[in-house]
Amino acid sequence: MDITFTDQGTGRPILVLHGGGGPGTVASLAAHLAEGARVLAPTHPGFNGTERPASIDSVRALADEYARFLQENDLTDVVVIGSSMGGWLAAELALGNAADRIAGIVLINAAGIAVAGHPIRNISGMPPQELAQYSFHDPSNLKLPAPTPEGLAIAQGNAAALAALAGDPYMHDPTLLGRLGGIHTPALVIWGASDRVVDVDYGRAFAAAIPDARFELVAEAGHLPHLERAGETFAAVDGFLGE
Repeated sequence: MDITFTDQGTGRPILVLHGGGGPGTVASLAAHLAEGARVLAPTHPGFNGTERPASIDSVRALADEYARFLQENDLTDVVVIGSSMGGWLAAELALGNAADRIAGIVLINAAGIAVAGHPIRNISGMPPQELAQYSFHDPSNLKLPAPTPEGLAIAQGNAAALAALAGDPYMHDPTLLGRLGGIHTPALVIWGASDRVVDVDYGRAFAAAIPDARFELVAEAGHLPHLERAGETFAAVDGFLGE
C-alpha cells in the first residue's frame, strides 16, 4: 500500500503521527522538528481524502503498515511522536515487529488504553464548537475558520476513517494497557493539564504502564498542547531528543 506523507528536513529520522483531526493538527510540530531532523509525517489511510484499504481496519493493523514502511525504507534509529490516536499508534509500533528500528517514542495526550474511573470522552459527531470545549484550555482564544463545504467534507471523511479504525471499542484496545510493559525504548508522555477528552490521571496511568517512561504536564493546555502551548511542548520534545 502506498502511504501519503511529507518528508522535510535532514538528519535523524522522526516519524510524526497525527490523531483524528488529521495531518494539519501536527503540521506545526513537524515543521519545528524539521529544523534539526528529517521528519516524515504520513496521512493515515482514509484521512484527508486518501484511500483506506479494507484490511486497515484497526489501529493495530495500521501500526503494522507503518512497521512495513520503516522496513521498506530502511529507516533505523527512528523517534516516533504521536498525538492522540497517533500516540496509540506510536505505542503499538514500539511493541511490534519493527521495534528494533525505534529509538524512542513521544506520546502526546495519547488514547488507546482503558483506565478504570477515567473514561475516554466520546467526541464522535460533536460539532467543532462543542468539541473545542473539551479539547482546549481556553476555547475563547480560538479563531476557528468559517466552515466551507470542502472543509466539512474532509472533516466528515476523517471522522469516518477514525470510526473505522477505532470506533468499536471506542478509542482503545482492551489489551494495550497490559502490553505496554513490553516497551523497551525510552518514552516521554506529554499531557495537557486541561484535557477533558482523556484526563490527566489517564495520562499518568499511560506513563506508569511503560517501563521508565517520563511524564510531563503542560499547564494551560488541553488535548493538543503542541498547538495551544507550542513553546512548552516543543521544549519538552527537544529535551527528550537531546538526551
